[in-house]
Amino acid sequence: MKKIITKCVALMMCTMFLLLIPCSVDAHADSSYSYNYDYWGEFTDSPDMYSVAAVVTSKDLGLDVDMLTPQSISVYGNLIYVCDTSNGRIVILERVGKAELKLVEVREGFNGPYDLAISEDGNIFIAEKTGERIVKLDSNWNYLMEFTMPDDPSIDEKTAFNPSKIAVDTAERVYCVAENINKGLIKYESDGSFSGFIGATPVTYNFWDWLWKKFASQEQREKMVNFVPTQYDNLYMDREGFIYVCTSKPTEEDIKAETADVVRKLNLLGSDILVRNGSYPIYGDLYMGTGGKKTGPSQFKDMTTLDNDIYFCLDNNRGRLFGYDDQGHLVCVFGGVGNMDGYFNSAISIDHMGKDLFVLDERDGAITIFTTTEYGDLIYSAVDQFDLGEYDASEKSWRQVMELNGNYDLAYIGIGRSLLRQKKYKEAMEYFELKHDADNYSKAFKQYRKQWVEEHIVLIVIIVLALFLIPMGIGRLKFIKHEIDTADIFQL
Repeated sequence: MKKIITKCVALMMCTMFLLLIPCSVDAHADSSYSYNYDYWGEFTDSPDMYSVAAVVTSKDLGLDVDMLTPQSISVYGNLIYVCDTSNGRIVILERVGKAELKLVEVREGFNGPYDLAISEDGNIFIAEKTGERIVKLDSNWNYLMEFTMPDDPSIDEKTAFNPSKIAVDTAERVYCVAENINKGLIKYESDGSFSGFIGATPVTYNFWDWLWKKFASQEQREKMVNFVPTQYDNLYMDREGFIYVCTSKPTEEDIKAETADVVRKLNLLGSDILVRNGSYPIYGDLYMGTGGKKTGPSQFKDMTTLDNDIYFCLDNNRGRLFGYDDQGHLVCVFGGVGNMDGYFNSAISIDHMGKDLFVLDERDGAITIFTTTEYGDLIYSAVDQFDLGEYDASEKSWRQVMELNGNYDLAYIGIGRSLLRQKKYKEAMEYFELKHDADNYSKAFKQYRKQWVEEHIVLIVIIVLALFLIPMGIGRLKFIKHEIDTADIFQL
């Protein structure tokens, strides 16, 4: 009896102790640092595609003054540029090893630098948010010209020009995201002239709000929210000149209705050409829990695109990185909020060097360097081999990936796509069917049907002819027999 009482008391004490522990970790982080979602939207653990090579702080770099609320990290060649916003300077670093950055120089005298871009000619463009301009410098940091508030009648004269993010194309045309201007990206020609807005998001609104606004008085309409395009938070120009844009302002209603337009890929005309063939929309986490005191949907503050068209979106809300391939399939998810390596307090900017990722933490003023693991190298090998037309090698790489992660939907789809290109249509159909990839299954089935017909065309012709000739022959025989029988009767 005493043993039973003792066990009960111990159980009660353990329960009370667990209840007193504050729950500040996201449910996903309990089981795995990296994860993915299957076709049904179920959370699945995943091997780490990236690992932390180093976390580089201001102290590690030997800076006299720590970086204060830096807003942007930009990689060009082997150099890394950090917009140290509150200190009004640009910190230039060089990567001298897999996990080591060296301070090259510090350029001061800027007025709230928020972003930086370098053209193919080596000219430097800096978005000075506080200075209300985009300044253009030559490769020796000499002043050339500046871009100011667009001369457009649709912009309120009282609106301040606060450029926050920029991109520059091969002709040195400048594309800009500016706060309080939600007409899309501001586009400047190389001579500084404003040439218009591109890529404005479609306006979304509630029907009942629209109806009420139609019949409301002028005073009531002024108090209501206007139906305007969503403002972008960031942009990134890939190697082909396409511009990826993202916004951190999706509503929970749009997420639940799967109408959230968080990431877009714009062509020269400003049209969205992003492929969305994944099992679910591109907006980060599918579930909006309250772990770590973080609520609501993912908030994409920045993004970068690798040369193989895999792009990574940086979630400022939960400190996660979401990787998607060129078809819109989720490649990987990792990261989180915290003080350990690979976690962030306020992830604000991301860029890449090769396949390695650099993430800037605004609050800590630190740079985290992520390098690929063996698992990640296999995935990239499979993708690169497929793009090069090495379909047999790509299939083998995907099978190695599947051995490390049997729950990885993309491995099955990758094998199916490789088999499809090898004209092994029936085998491809089996892999697409396993992961419910209806579009690719239809493509494989169409080709398999065509192949089957070509291989059995002789048999098909024989059967078709037999279906027509045999009945005709039988009918003819019956007719002849009838004629013979009839002729005998008349002779009698």
